[in-house]
Amino acid sequence: MNPLELILKRRVHPRAFVPETLFSLTARYACPTISGNSEGGPMAERISPTLRRRRLAARLRQLREQAGLKVEEVARVVEWTPSKVVWIEGNRGKRPNPRDVRDLCDAYGVGDEREREYLVQLARDGRQRGWWDPYDAMLSERYATYIGLEAEAAEVLNFEPLMIPGLLQTADYARALFRGPFSEIGKEEAEARVEVRLKRQEALHQKPPLRLVAILDEAALHRQVGGPDVMRAQLEHLLEATKLPRVTIQVIPYGAGAHPSMTGGFAVLKFPEPDDPTAVYVDTPAGQLFIEEPGEIDRFQVAFQHLLGSAASPGDTITLLADMARA
Repeated sequence: MNPLELILKRRVHPRAFVPETLFSLTARYACPTISGNSEGGPMAERISPTLRRRRLAARLRQLREQAGLKVEEVARVVEWTPSKVVWIEGNRGKRPNPRDVRDLCDAYGVGDEREREYLVQLARDGRQRGWWDPYDAMLSERYATYIGLEAEAAEVLNFEPLMIPGLLQTADYARALFRGPFSEIGKEEAEARVEVRLKRQEALHQKPPLRLVAILDEAALHRQVGGPDVMRAQLEHLLEATKLPRVTIQVIPYGAGAHPSMTGGFAVLKFPEPDDPTAVYVDTPAGQLFIEEPGEIDRFQVAFQHLLGSAASPGDTITLLADMARA
């Protein structure tokens, strides 16, 4: 059974991240603050408020557990409803308030001023606007979270069986996907979605650049999305992408036969700090799923390694792309 079927069979709930991995003191206090244009302009470094909120939620939950307090006990001490504590620890709802973080530090007896300031700074950073925020109205909550995490991920391992990965699509290819014959998306929204897709791709060129390992089924290269001219330009774009130092593209040829993920694509996100847990994102017709259980994540990572074993080498993939682009 492939990983996606396993996840769906077990009915993994697509809940928000509540990571439990602990942070090292070095990693905590070395974290930079967010800089850049609060209106979503380019940033010198790839720093995401989404990841900051995720770290904050994890650390606050850990501190409560270390203090031996139940959610209801914390709520009585800080005079909140229990649901507010749950939402903060679950990284849901409103962006974190630095004042609330100070209250929780008091309740948990956090006396280390460096850690208190670090947590408050995470809250401040978590309140910043990501470049994707202006598009919130058209993005699902989970897709917006994925974009936010991808914005600071160190590496993305992406398998797509039927289409070109979003990080490698041309504008015309993406436009053809969003404006397909059965699409219910209007022209204006489609153009906004194309903008989002192209902005995501800036991570491949920023500091430090995102490491992308993309595996495509050969079927994705033959499907005439947008017509022959659009596909030819897309193939040429893939060839150019292979020249980027931190991008690897490999194709699973038809001749490879069956492989471990015939039923759907997925993306594995890994982060710069080892204490930020790996996450898996799966987009299905029923909606998006985030997977955070270590055992399930391991299955996706093993599946990806098997896909690498089925795929043509990067060099052979370049030859295939070049031949198809010239055809």
